[in-house]
Amino acid sequence: QSCIDACSACAQACEHCSVACLGEREVAKLAECIRLDLDCAELCWSAASHMSRDSQIAAAVCAVCADACDACAAECEKHQQMGHCRECAAACRRCADECRQMAGASA
Repeated sequence: QSCIDACSACAQACEHCSVACLGEREVAKLAECIRLDLDCAELCWSAASHMSRDSQIAAAVCAVCADACDACAAECEKHQQMGHCRECAAACRRCADECRQMAGASA
């Protein structure tokens, strides 16, 4: 359940971050952040869904989700001056840790 919660929180943080980035003055410099936010959010929602239904491939989805979270966190950390990126990076790091544990426990 803690991994599902972390995935849901991360997806929400990524969705918020992508929209907030679109409202920033130099949005073109945030294009990669926005792309990764959207990719990460989609994978987080998917991982939460797979775990919720006890899917046989949940561990594999969690492993991919952890990689996406790492990439998104690394990009958001480049923009720490913006609160939404700082919060997104923290949610991504927590989710990556939870997903790695889930993928390892189920493997």
